Amino acid sequence: MSDTDAASFRWGRTDTPGGPEASSEADVRAHAATLWDFHARGDSVEAMAAIVCLGSYDLRVAHRSADLALAHLGARIVVSGAYGNWTRGVFPATEAEIFAKVMTERGVPSARIALEPRATNIGENIAFARDMLQSVAGEVVVFVTKPQTQGRVRATAPMHWPSIRARVTAPLLRMEDYETEDAGLGPLIEEMVGDLDRMIAYPALGFQVPVDVPASVLYAFEALKAAGYTKHCLGTSTRGDPGGLPALRQS
Repeated sequence: MSDTDAASFRWGRTDTPGGPEASSEADVRAHAATLWDFHARGDSVEAMAAIVCLGSYDLRVAHRSADLALAHLGARIVVSGAYGNWTRGVFPATEAEIFAKVMTERGVPSARIALEPRATNIGENIAFARDMLQSVAGEVVVFVTKPQTQGRVRATAPMHWPSIRARVTAPLLRMEDYETEDAGLGPLIEEMVGDLDRMIAYPALGFQVPVDVPASVLYAFEALKAAGYTKHCLGTSTRGDPGGLPALRQS
């Protein structure tokens, strides 16, 4: 990636006439922060019957799951994930296997961990875990995911597993923790814009419950789309390397 291309990826285009704008580093960071604050809202977690760890490119989710598992010894554990958009062809094994290995290295007994290695999206993560945890109906199930995916998980759980009391949590990270030297915040912004695109479209398709999106969040969303951050949006999403996020797998 050339210096010119990298700068364009970080801060978007500046030639989009009219509408919300994100034509400078300050604009992009401000709009990205608005999306981060919307997506990265976690629940308080105390007593729980089960922990469902959602696989991804970010091993810090596995570490957060291990923390919860070691603090709640009676909780059942499902680690879910085959290969997603950004791990297919890169991870040497399924997300479930990679994350479970992290958890056992942290001291969680392998006998406590049930692997679910088929899911390729959030709906499948939840539905397949539900099928493995039939006995926890009516109880608290904690879903552990990336900070910026908490909103989607919270909106998806009632569609696939309405019989539980769902809680969502994530590693305690800042938006800046996803910044990379080569691509800045670009890959994270692509992901957040694409996830909000899905949160807007998916209720009509029966994939999640409707979510109220504040006007300020919609403005930031449109500004970032106009600036070119559309790689992960519906109709344009491509599988493979998102251009910077894979480095976080080794964090």
